[in-house]
Amino acid sequence: MVVDSSLPDFRYHFTIGQCATLACQLEATAPKPGNVHRGADFEDLVFSDFLASAVAIVHAVEAVHAGAPVGESILAAVRSTREVTGTNTNLGTILLIMPLAAVECDTPLASGIESVLKSLNFSDSHHMYEAIRMAQPAGMGTTGQLDVEEDAPENVLDAMRLAKDRDTVAKQYVTNFADVLDRVVPWLVQEMEEELTLTCRIIHTHVRLLAEFSDSLIARKCGTEIAAAAACRAAKVLEAGAPQSGPYLDALSELDFWLRADGHRRNPGTTADLIAAGLFCGLRDGIIRPPLR
Repeated sequence: MVVDSSLPDFRYHFTIGQCATLACQLEATAPKPGNVHRGADFEDLVFSDFLASAVAIVHAVEAVHAGAPVGESILAAVRSTREVTGTNTNLGTILLIMPLAAVECDTPLASGIESVLKSLNFSDSHHMYEAIRMAQPAGMGTTGQLDVEEDAPENVLDAMRLAKDRDTVAKQYVTNFADVLDRVVPWLVQEMEEELTLTCRIIHTHVRLLAEFSDSLIARKCGTEIAAAAACRAAKVLEAGAPQSGPYLDALSELDFWLRADGHRRNPGTTADLIAAGLFCGLRDGIIRPPLR
């Protein structure tokens, strides 16, 4: 399905900051396998943390849209999140949404994101590195080259290129957000699933992403073999039947149980970040619109 890149007036019913907050809340609310949602908390991370985080980033998103530097806005959003949650709930989501929010209102995301990324400078790189260190994402380890514990590079895209094969968020920075714009957004609205509720489409897109891409967070925390196993199990859900059919729901439940085992270490957090970014794009462009029942 080809998504219309025109920007209908409808999108102005929400500000950019409201689009970001609503996207994060919709992502967190949907009962996606392996993630925190309104019916499932982790021991150290609960649903209300994600709701608070979604509200905390609104001012930084509005600021970047008004022209504030991307790096400073990312750091501001991470700092605001830490103040309300004391932990990292949304670093990947922030890293994805901020450049998208910086695209001018009258410019389609697909054509506007490249210039935003190319304009990132050393100041952006410095603040982004500081934001990542502040958020303390799980399983980062060390890379030996342009590591986040070292000085920031002159161009943050250099670091993103080095990380793109092991981090799907980094990959978006060097592919002009191709996975978000060409996969996530169309999957959230595509014609074969238009009779599903938005929540069901979010869940199904989550499973499709997990099947196609090994989740970066799972890979960092548990290793590439476990991440590959998660992708295989997600693929089995897709093979089980149509979304919301009995066999599909049974397979989805089995996937959810497996992902939540081992102390939630198999949490597909990067996949959730991509969903939030896709929802933001859909709301920003009026492709996803209320009522969101």
